[in-house]
Amino acid sequence: MSFPAWFRFFTPHKTIPKTPWTAEHQWQISPLRIFMLVLGLALFGIGDALVISSDIGNAPWSVLAQGLSLRFDVSIGLATVFVGAAVLLLWIPLKRRVGLGTIVNIFVISAFIDLGLMIFPQAENQIFGVGYVLGGTLLVGLGSALYLTCGLGAGPRDGLMTGLHEKTGVRVGRVRLTLEVLVLISGALLGGTWGLGTALFAIAIGQSVAIWLGVVARTTAR
Repeated sequence: MSFPAWFRFFTPHKTIPKTPWTAEHQWQISPLRIFMLVLGLALFGIGDALVISSDIGNAPWSVLAQGLSLRFDVSIGLATVFVGAAVLLLWIPLKRRVGLGTIVNIFVISAFIDLGLMIFPQAENQIFGVGYVLGGTLLVGLGSALYLTCGLGAGPRDGLMTGLHEKTGVRVGRVRLTLEVLVLISGALLGGTWGLGTALFAIAIGQSVAIWLGVVARTTAR
């Protein structure tokens, strides 16, 4: 069975492709690379804000950030900075190397989460909420694809996941699932919102990232 060309264009990609802005090491800076990094992280933050505004359940790490924001009376973006910094401390025993993208990740995503929450009104009903989650998941996927292809270092959460995988030998998927469940439970106990949106995001985010990586790969292919 053959698929139309436009359909094949959106075929998921299994690896992180090389692009004109991919760095050879984590501190190789150029104007294009910094632009793509910040653009990707900004889209990630805006997408995360859309999911939060759905009011039907946040992404697991945002459940934790929201719970902390309620407990300490700070914005969700600022709580995200605290979470990112705490996770980064866990890199020390795992001997992970920090890249420029690792540091920028914490502050840009957090800033654009707060900006997005100022822009997007809370969804009026569950139907709008589902639309918010799907739109947010697409934006997070696109943002992830752009920042990952920069090669300037993993974000704190991704670095923790791969570090634990390398240290323990446990499969990446299982490490990620364990972290997400622990974070979700902690955030829910603190008062963060979880529910249908959380499940939809968890189901769709991996495929969203893979599809956008494919789009980036085919768009930049020489």
